[in-house]
Amino acid sequence: MNDLTQTPEMLIATMGARARRAAAIIAQASDAQKADALRRAAQALRDQAPAIIAANARDMDNAVANGLSPAMLDRLKLNEDRVAATADGVDQVAALANPLGSVIDTSVRPNGLELSRVRVPLGVIGIIYESRPNVTADAAALCLRAGNAVILRGGSEAKESNRAIHAAIVDGIVAAGLPADVVQLVPTTDRAAVGALLKASEFVDLIVPRGGKSLVARVQEEARVPVLAHLDGINHSYVDGAADPAMAQALVVNAKMRRTGVCGSTETVLIDRAYGHAPALVQALLDAQCEVRGDAAVQAMDARVTAASDEDWDTEYLDAIVSIRLVDGVEDAISHIAAHASHHTDAIITEDAATAEHFLNAVDSAIVMWNASTQFADGGEFGLGAEIGISTGRLHARGPVALEGLTTYKWIVRGRGQTRP
Repeated sequence: MNDLTQTPEMLIATMGARARRAAAIIAQASDAQKADALRRAAQALRDQAPAIIAANARDMDNAVANGLSPAMLDRLKLNEDRVAATADGVDQVAALANPLGSVIDTSVRPNGLELSRVRVPLGVIGIIYESRPNVTADAAALCLRAGNAVILRGGSEAKESNRAIHAAIVDGIVAAGLPADVVQLVPTTDRAAVGALLKASEFVDLIVPRGGKSLVARVQEEARVPVLAHLDGINHSYVDGAADPAMAQALVVNAKMRRTGVCGSTETVLIDRAYGHAPALVQALLDAQCEVRGDAAVQAMDARVTAASDEDWDTEYLDAIVSIRLVDGVEDAISHIAAHASHHTDAIITEDAATAEHFLNAVDSAIVMWNASTQFADGGEFGLGAEIGISTGRLHARGPVALEGLTTYKWIVRGRGQTRP
């Protein structure tokens, strides 16, 4: 158990040292043992669902009293279906192919040295997150399956839920004969513990923040440990002049309104002036109870549209609000995206394959889509199992980060007595 009388720095140092020891054990555990631990953890989540839901109810009561937004409340809420889905996600990670030990490439040098790059665990991963308690299970499952230890620091709004989920996960890990310290949950909501974790370069190999802009910005500013993150999900759906009207309407409404609080939600819709069904598209969004903020041309289509400000084009709403602008073809759309996107997820809707391929190649985002809802920006939908997050950076991993993104590699060199001249 952790001593809560310790300073945040001492607490994180203690947890980090235990995580290092656990990481050495889990890195050598068999693939079958890790998969067994996750299957047991998934069953523990199902068995302990009543306790988890009761803990979440306490969090929800506090969140309502503290005035959390509807989008944040939706992220926080757990029910039987969501707990079951979380358990299923852990089972899915258990069934994924093991990335460790796979050979990335090999070569033979002129002197006969045989070189290969082999996937190995990263070591100890720190994950700082807000609101969504399912991240406790997702992160634990992915880190363990990839042979890493993990230190989790959830938000204060979900502290009861996180503790209940963590307890179930640890029950499964221990039942499989692995150390409980493979998955640790920071027991305090003191913000100073976050700062201590960000500076714990002796113990932590990678930090993954999952939360709002202010959290991610703080992590990126203060961390002395490599960070894998995205700051915003300012995503675009571009409706090309050659888009199928029925498809465009269905995709745009889904991309915006399916779940407005997720990072894959479309925040700006760009419509080609050559597209002849723009008013119907705007009306469909309004009828779906979405607030529309548009340029002058879009405002003229419906009296319910309000004027978009310059700030709107750079805003991640995470709410039932969308900004819409008419553009002069695909090049204008690409230029707008380059100026305002966050390099997360951007989509084109068109029946013109050449235009689509140009968009896919020209837009510099982690995920670029053709005739698909941006709501598919999710590791599970990509067949990766649960995701640790979506990276918009250009180093190590990009897009949905799952098992492979939680590994690194080492060089293996095999010789026959060669000496260097």
